[in-house]
Amino acid sequence: MCDDEKSGATDALLARLVDDLDAGFVDLVRGYEQVVYSVALRVSGQPSDADDLAAEAFLRAYRALRGYDAARIRALQPRSWLLTIVLNIWRNLMRESSRRPRQVPLADLVDPPASGPGVEELAVQSEGMRELTRTISTLPTVQRAAVVLRHVIGLPIPDVAEILGCPEGTAKSHISRGLKKLRALYLARDRRATMSPPTIVSNHRADGLRIAAATPALAGRRDQ
Repeated sequence: MCDDEKSGATDALLARLVDDLDAGFVDLVRGYEQVVYSVALRVSGQPSDADDLAAEAFLRAYRALRGYDAARIRALQPRSWLLTIVLNIWRNLMRESSRRPRQVPLADLVDPPASGPGVEELAVQSEGMRELTRTISTLPTVQRAAVVLRHVIGLPIPDVAEILGCPEGTAKSHISRGLKKLRALYLARDRRATMSPPTIVSNHRADGLRIAAATPALAGRRDQ
């Protein structure tokens, strides 16, 4: 369990949900809408789909909470619970459709800081993020979810395993296989282009979250 899942603020939020579900739910949405949307965007690859996924996730969360007793609500880990819901919705949609996520415009992925990197550096980062988005969208469903949770959202392995509903060792395996597949895809692109792919590991802030660009350098290491 992550520190933020054990915080006094989380306990207070859960207490508000118990005392007044409607008022507490507003606080729940405000506290977690960014991370829910961020995961929805990275796995779906399309802002409009991410909007629908996030909205449906919160709708299902509200319906579920209406049926929970006080003890069950107080035992919730809100972030893990909400991300489990959004990923379950996405996986079900993937099973029902053969559509691949389309490329996401950079403007929908990253809000460049008002001050910081220069134009040239931002251009390199932008191309790396576009390429990362395209490449992640080709991964199998479970590997894509694992890589996004671990290396885009930055969750620890125990949380990734909990959200995916599998043992930690299995979660590590999904992450490792996903990263190896990313590396293979980059190398295939390298052979086609007859030049080495750029190694970019860039940290941005989008929706208040860390985005780690998992390129060949990252894919080549063993996940811990």
